[in-house]
Formats: sequence, C-alpha cells, structure tokens
Amino acid sequence: MESFFTEHHASLVQLRREIHQHPELGFEEFKTSEKVKTILTQLGIPYIDNLGETGIVATITGQQQDNGRRIGLRADMDALPLQEKNTHDYASNVAGCMHACGHDGHTTILVGVAQYLAQHRDFSGTIYLIFQPAEEGRGGGDRMVKDGLFTRFPMDEIYGLHNWPYLAAGKIAVLDGPAMAAGDRLAISIRGLGGHGGATPHLTIDPVRISADLITTLHTIIGREIAPLDQAVLSLCAIQSGDMNAFNVIPDTAEIIGTVRTFKPGIQDQMEAAIKRICAGVAATYGADISVDYQCIIPATINTPACAQFVRETIEANFADGTLDTETPPTFGGEDFSYMLNQVPGAYIFLGSARHDEDEPLHSPHFDFNDDVIPTGAKLLTVTALNALER
Repeated sequence: MESFFTEHHASLVQLRREIHQHPELGFEEFKTSEKVKTILTQLGIPYIDNLGETGIVATITGQQQDNGRRIGLRADMDALPLQEKNTHDYASNVAGCMHACGHDGHTTILVGVAQYLAQHRDFSGTIYLIFQPAEEGRGGGDRMVKDGLFTRFPMDEIYGLHNWPYLAAGKIAVLDGPAMAAGDRLAISIRGLGGHGGATPHLTIDPVRISADLITTLHTIIGREIAPLDQAVLSLCAIQSGDMNAFNVIPDTAEIIGTVRTFKPGIQDQMEAAIKRICAGVAATYGADISVDYQCIIPATINTPACAQFVRETIEANFADGTLDTETPPTFGGEDFSYMLNQVPGAYIFLGSARHDEDEPLHSPHFDFNDDVIPTGAKLLTVTALNALER
C-alpha cells in the first residue's frame, strides 16, 4: 500500500496544487467538485453529487462477500476569504480567496484513497468517500446531514483528518472525547444616548464607557463562574462605535462581536446564560438598552472513545514506531465534522504536517499545505477504513 501512494505521489501533488491555484469558497466549489467527479469517473467509481449543494459521495463496494459493514471517510473542499501572500507558481489566482487551511490537501488525500481502492477491492463491505463543501463556518457538514447523508448512505462509523502544522510531519494524533471545540458567535448591541462630549456629557448614556465596563466584566466569567479545569474561551474580537473624526461627539450606539469556545454542552449553556445576565445587569446600571445575539454555530467535535482507540491501534500496527503522538491536546478551533460525529460513531484525526518549528499556522496568508504528508494521510485513511470493515 505504501509503495502505491509513493508511486502516485507526484500526480497527487500536481492535483493538490491545481486545487490550491483555483480556490473556491463554501457552496461555490464547482470547479473543485468537477475535478473530483472527473477522477471518480475515470476510476469507475459511482457517486452522487449536489448533496449539501456541492457535496459528493462516492461508493466503493468490496468484491468479497458483503459483511454488511459501511464505513465513511470525509474530506472538506472549500477555501477561505483571504488574500494569499505566497509567491510560488501555484499561488491562488483568485483575488481574496485562498486555501489557507489545507482543504486542498484533504481533498487530494481522499482522491488518493479512491485511486487505491479502485484497484484493490479485495475486501468485504462498503466504503463511502465524502467530499464535503463549506466547512469554514458556512455549515456544509450540517447541510449534508440534513440532505440525507446518513439516511441515503447508512454508516457504522465515519473518519476524517486535518493536517496539523503544530505537530511534526509524520506524526499522527487522535484524541478520546473532545478534539475540537464548539464555536459560538456573540453579537452585543448597546443603545444609549449620545450628545456633546464636552458641554453635556452628564446628559448622555455613553455606549463607549458602557462597552469598556461590559468587556471587563464579561472577561471575569471564566475563572470566576466557569472553573478553570472546565476549559472555555471568550474572545471579544471587534468593537465599533462613533466616528473617529468626531472627537467631541458621544455616539448613541456601540457593537461588540466575539466568539465563545467550549467542549461541554453544559459549559456552553452556562457561558450563554452568564453573558446574557451580565449584559442585562450592566444595562440596568447605566440605563441603557443592551441586546445579545448568541448563536451556536458549530458543535464540539467529540470522538467516540472506542473509535479513537481503534485508530490508535491501527496506527501502531501499520506505521513506524513513534508515529503515534499522545501529547497533542484538544484545540479550541472549530470543525463542522462535528455534525457527522453527532450522528455516527467515529473519530477525527490530526495528521502532523510541520516541516520545522516556524511553520505558518492555519488561516495564515502564508500557509501552504505540506505535500510530503499526502502519502501518509492517504495510507492512514485507507487502512483505517479497511480495518474498520473487519471490526
């Protein structure tokens, strides 16, 4: 198997760089999905498309007597609204759009799996290859589930991976339970009463002052209401109020935008309740009106412990000693593979991709997927699926 992916490495790198050069945002992956469908057709692998708008599900059935087992493998296809700053010859040719998270690599890895399985069908059961759109905050995983992913393609287990530039290339990590956090969106609107900042500030209800008090108070929730060991993040990332050219005008309104990250649903609920209570209290203190729009965007990505243990055993049996990493912690980044794990047992795997200690992080305009890990990722998903069919 390893020699197969080594033999096809060059062509897979070429595919990855073609996808990188032509990035598409969520639900707009028309060229990417056409490229994937063309390859699947050439391989003789049947598929359905337009599931979750631009999503694809390919079906590979083993040639041995069917054992009734059904395993899913998933990769995401979308890019980010970001201007690339790399200068290599395959840099994005779409202004304001780039593959800054490695989804071009994930798609390529799953294509590599398809190439191998098309030629090696000596197994029992069925493997589904899921090419998902719109992972980057647009709800592609949720859309595929709602469009009947698991009713049309029942699965016993599902697996996915993410390249991880915070872990050395060649290393692989899989966690029990929470792997990535729930991602919530928080929007706070403050309405006060504007006026003259010099002559009559005492007649105003100053939303700028209220914002300062509110931001400070909200940041006391973690560590005072949420126990430190319960792990939560609150980041208030943007504030807008007034006009920078109006140095003596107190505005009427202010807006604060942020995010909340948690691993446990109970802590998520506690954070929402505390934020709303504090906002109501500050509003009453200053005589302002404060509204809170709290949206649960992405649930936490929680691995099934038995599936995570199975993947660890698969890594130890099929890769060199030292490949399995046991030190990688959960991350407060979000991942909408969580919608699929909420329906079917499975695990999300971190594929180490760091070339050195100064690799660019995910979502950087200088990020570029490490092509060297394509064979490792393809082998990992392939042996995971084949072994899972025999469980």
